[in-house]
Amino acid sequence: MDQRWERLVFLHWRVPSSVVAPLLPEGCEPDEFDGSSWVGLIGFHMVGAGLGYRHPVPYFGTFGEINVRLYSVDAEGRRGVVFRSLEASRLAVVLGTNAARIPYRWASIDIDDDTTTIGYRSRRLAPPHRGSTTDFGVVRGTRDMSEDSLAVFLTARWGLHTSLAGRLLYVPNVHRHWQLVDAVLTHCIDELVAAAGLPGVSTRPPDSVLYSPGVETQFGKPYTVRGR
Repeated sequence: MDQRWERLVFLHWRVPSSVVAPLLPEGCEPDEFDGSSWVGLIGFHMVGAGLGYRHPVPYFGTFGEINVRLYSVDAEGRRGVVFRSLEASRLAVVLGTNAARIPYRWASIDIDDDTTTIGYRSRRLAPPHRGSTTDFGVVRGTRDMSEDSLAVFLTARWGLHTSLAGRLLYVPNVHRHWQLVDAVLTHCIDELVAAAGLPGVSTRPPDSVLYSPGVETQFGKPYTVRGR
């Protein structure tokens, strides 16, 4: 599946791995940087998602998305992400992905963007945790963060882990090297991270704030991860 992710805001918080471990699929462990695991709140504009190369789905393939994610490593050493929730403004996307155990949630999403600042707002429209909201924004910086070791750890993830029918699956993902710059948080009033099972995290300032203009990406076919 081809996608383009545009105007990404990355907010991340450092957390103990013991907090993350119970929230990961069986067969995964928390991936760590500098002795900690991390929780991400990421907002972006999905553009032209579709099946196969250059086959975007009209209307349904373009929408706002805000996700809460964790960082994982499996027994075969593959690093990935685990999505705790993904807000999307297309109900058809939510229904289609839930069948594959990808936790998309139907939400209204607004993106406020000008030449300097960008912000994301959403309200969840259906259970679980119907009515949960988030509202965050940043001022784009100019300092190149593309080679920063923490920024690379948080963004250069080449797949996702999920479980289906008792099996741990890995869905590979390929994309070019991220263009990343620093950013300054203007505000963050968030309920999604707590709704994802991590209370008290997003009530404090994030430990990392980044911005990217975007990247083209492609997801491959999932396959089963063998245990130790």
